[in-house]
Amino acid sequence: MSAVSPLDAYERAVQRGFQPDEAQLQAARQLQACYLALTERRGRAQGVYLWGPVGRGKTWLMDRFFESLSVPARRQHFHHFMRWVHKRMFELIGTPHPLTVVAKELAREVRVLCFDELFVTDIGDAVILGGLLQVMFEEGVVLVCTSNQPPDQLYSHGHNRERFMPAIVAIQKYMNVVAVDGVEDHRLHPGQLHQRYWVAEAGRPSALQGIFDTLSAGKPIHDSQVMLGYRSINVVQHSDTAVWCRYRDLCEQPLAAMDFITLCDRFSVILISEVPSLSAAQRESKIARGTEDGVEQVAAGDRELPQLSPHDDGVRRFIALVDECYDRRIPLYVEAQVAMDALYTEGYLSFAFRRTLSRLQEMQLERFTEH
Repeated sequence: MSAVSPLDAYERAVQRGFQPDEAQLQAARQLQACYLALTERRGRAQGVYLWGPVGRGKTWLMDRFFESLSVPARRQHFHHFMRWVHKRMFELIGTPHPLTVVAKELAREVRVLCFDELFVTDIGDAVILGGLLQVMFEEGVVLVCTSNQPPDQLYSHGHNRERFMPAIVAIQKYMNVVAVDGVEDHRLHPGQLHQRYWVAEAGRPSALQGIFDTLSAGKPIHDSQVMLGYRSINVVQHSDTAVWCRYRDLCEQPLAAMDFITLCDRFSVILISEVPSLSAAQRESKIARGTEDGVEQVAAGDRELPQLSPHDDGVRRFIALVDECYDRRIPLYVEAQVAMDALYTEGYLSFAFRRTLSRLQEMQLERFTEH
């Protein structure tokens, strides 16, 4: 059975009841052009950069493109891709031009790289991408990705942003940038409900106890710590398939995106309770003087630090956890002190949290776990 092209997949979806969306149609046509260039060798294939608000179908379109390919391809969440890159960079310490080595390795393994949610906040990622993307494109790797931001807004307030600029230049040269900005959030279309979010009630037992008991029926239950690689985290309870954690033990500890990847590798269901109201006014901006960037001395001088809110370190981790669960289609059950739409209404991460809120809302539908 031959693969369905991206444009055919979109048109069939409309015939089955998808709401027609002009922005999605234009994106499907760009993906079709890339698909034809790859499969029929119609000149050099241009990558496609799909950006726009949450819930506009960017990931769905990219996945249909990926499924259509007959050439070697890899599809990853951006966090997973960067985890692999950092691992290879560590292994190549002492090797001349390690970014070139990594780019050549990619080119030998895949013709197309697809990754979801390109959103750069880390200086280490920014510096690596600044050099890697240019070499990767020169080696013939075609990139198709999704993002909530246009290329020229990536890492817009990041420290030493000039070191990321080569990545933006490369994206604009080797990729067709497509705005998928229809008026509707398609994640919110009606579907059969499956509640996975509760507001805690004072003086009453956690709603998650019954959920955990049901999910873990017939399995050994433990209330000990869980190991994530070489790190242990406190948990309320866990079985072989489900883990129940408190917000403070997952999001107020020094965990990273790769720890949440490991958590999702081990458990097929995650429960998190005692989630507080995450909103807070931004703190007054501070000035850093005489800074260093890793092992490389940078020019001393004044640098304005982000106006983070008091909860924002934890909010970053919560965003990473929701992203990982969403991408892996792992149910995330949440019990919080406030309603979902009141979780984070004020703070430095308001833009990033819009995607998180949309994903939490989709998790309340039965279809969320349908692959």
